Amino acid sequence: MFEKIRLVLSLIAAPFTRLGYKIGEFILKIFPRKAAKYFDADLHELKYICLMFVYAFFINLYIETFARLTTSPIEGFLWMCRNPLVFLYSVILIFATMTIALLFKKRRFAWMIISIIWVVIGSVNGIILLSRVTPFTLYDLANFTEGLSLVTTYYAVWQIFLIILGGALIALTIVLIFIRSAKWQNIKYGKSIAAIVIAGLFALGSTWVAINFNIVGTYFGNLNYAFRDYGYAYGFISTSVSAGISKPKGYSDEMIQEILEEKTTSGTDTVLEEKNDSTEHPNIIVLQMESFTTAQSYSHFTVNNDPTPVYNSLKENYTSGWFEVPACGAGTANTEFEVLTGISAKYFGPGEYPYKGKLRENTLENMAYVAKSHGYVTSAMHDHRALFYNRNEVYANMGFDSFTSVEYMNNVKFTPTNWCKDEILTGNIIDIMTSTKERDMMHVVSVEGHGRYPTEQVFKNPYVTVTMKDSYDVDEEIKNELKWKYEYYLNECHEMDTFIGNLIDAINATGEPTIMLIYGDHIPALDVTDDIYNGPDLYQTEYVIWDNIGLEKKDKDIAAYQVGAEILEDAGLAHEGVIFDYQQTTSSKDKNYDDDMEALAYDILYGKYYAFKGTNPYKPAKMTMGFHQIEIDDIIKIGDKYYIQGSNFTERSIISLDGKQLSTVYLSPTLLALNEDVDEEDISRLEVSQVDKTEEQILTTVGANEEL
Repeated sequence: MFEKIRLVLSLIAAPFTRLGYKIGEFILKIFPRKAAKYFDADLHELKYICLMFVYAFFINLYIETFARLTTSPIEGFLWMCRNPLVFLYSVILIFATMTIALLFKKRRFAWMIISIIWVVIGSVNGIILLSRVTPFTLYDLANFTEGLSLVTTYYAVWQIFLIILGGALIALTIVLIFIRSAKWQNIKYGKSIAAIVIAGLFALGSTWVAINFNIVGTYFGNLNYAFRDYGYAYGFISTSVSAGISKPKGYSDEMIQEILEEKTTSGTDTVLEEKNDSTEHPNIIVLQMESFTTAQSYSHFTVNNDPTPVYNSLKENYTSGWFEVPACGAGTANTEFEVLTGISAKYFGPGEYPYKGKLRENTLENMAYVAKSHGYVTSAMHDHRALFYNRNEVYANMGFDSFTSVEYMNNVKFTPTNWCKDEILTGNIIDIMTSTKERDMMHVVSVEGHGRYPTEQVFKNPYVTVTMKDSYDVDEEIKNELKWKYEYYLNECHEMDTFIGNLIDAINATGEPTIMLIYGDHIPALDVTDDIYNGPDLYQTEYVIWDNIGLEKKDKDIAAYQVGAEILEDAGLAHEGVIFDYQQTTSSKDKNYDDDMEALAYDILYGKYYAFKGTNPYKPAKMTMGFHQIEIDDIIKIGDKYYIQGSNFTERSIISLDGKQLSTVYLSPTLLALNEDVDEEDISRLEVSQVDKTEEQILTTVGANEEL
């Protein structure tokens, strides 16, 4: 038996043994112990540096080509020809990092490592872009350990073995190259450091020129577009080194107190007073619609039916206007961040998401905390994964009492591209509203309009058909693909519009006074350009403030970070909250409006909380996942099968034992069936867990022994 096993293992290992030998032999040939003349110590320093620049050129061409493989194998080369200044700037950045190798005696090895890092980063980015629209950044490494924990789930043992073996061979190759690389003799560190400094200053100077002459930008409203337009090297470096809100010049207690005293109504009295008067105010609903726009916003096609008649009617009868958002085509979380907090996302680093960073560990004053101080029940809702943008962590730090994600919803319907249809939200919103005697502050995030959009016909009998205009001068194949993309998108917008109408009818049926902000988080990811978009620019969607309490219609264009102050004032909650009070008191035309607001934002999120007398008054909410709690009432046995009876089960409910998920059949909101054998003595320890669609991330767990 053991001989057979040894034979099998030998056969498996043989190819890799021979491969390792061949690699080693190859390395010894191309890297002899005696340095080749080309890398000899007598080689002129300038020639060596020039060679680095040449390498940087080809590495950058590889990176940009690999990032555009979904378009064309030669798109990287074409992009270089169309954007020579951006390409050259990226080469300068890569070259500057390579010059660090001049400090090492084994320059060739150090240079190779730096080159490999760039090639690996570019390769990972290209692979990631094959399956998602956002490029690879340093923020992705924050989830690296989570990815390692899932290795045994996605890979078989033999695959893991090959991965480890492959990694070992790569490591061995690097070690052999290190050993065989000749040392640079008589390094003149003064000249090397001077060369590195000059290269660094050259890169900094090029950055100044690139930014000031609009070759690249400093704000990334859409990571994909920014990396595509400004080059991957600049995008990766800028998103890696710049994060958070910069400390204001002259930041001090005196500065913050002066702003509060002169430009807010409440002055230095900033701590919210706890009241219980929510019923004296209306419900507040913030309804963020994914990629929602109207057909009237575009000039390059016509439609046979208006896809958004409800929304267009609301614009005619209620406060509305253009809505300046921090995102374009993607970046949902930053738009909702601005709406809820009153803080501009532009204060943060390029491409940064506060939801992925600071708000995972810090609480922050926002609309929910203001409403909560008046006794409102605060609820968040999203018909998508709870883990998306870390909302399952962030919402607790924003004061929400509950978060109902798709894992806690039943009877969900899906679009042809597998996004949840927003109609599921209506019943859940009304359920919360009618279940509470207090008023409700709800933040609701839709998902139905999400891309990508199909390039072929999906709906056979669509409500909306799209006809591209002859004047729209693009290739016919592209025009045909765009027709189907827009036709699919607008039909989904029609369903979202129907959802808005049904929701308003349902709210009115409850008789509860309500104010509801409705807006699109960003334009759709359809490569919309300024010449075909009828808005002020590509960072503008539209908004409506609907109400059933008789508010005056007062149309105006507004920024997403300013609308929260408007809603709170309409609800009778004016001059509460540092940022909101500032916006309600100080005109946006004030010459220091933006600087002062950024200083306040820094203070209450990154600073020393001078606005709150040195202590952050906001504590994380004891947030529950799902508004209605999942409960286990009984475990029964019928035949040889066990069933769990309870309440509020969903299709994402899984029976588990000691953390191990068991085969489960969802039968109804009150009944789950165990589909595998379990020892009778373990039955009392059965639990019900809500799991993410990956079935790996457990969101909440209720134990039978706790309930019975």
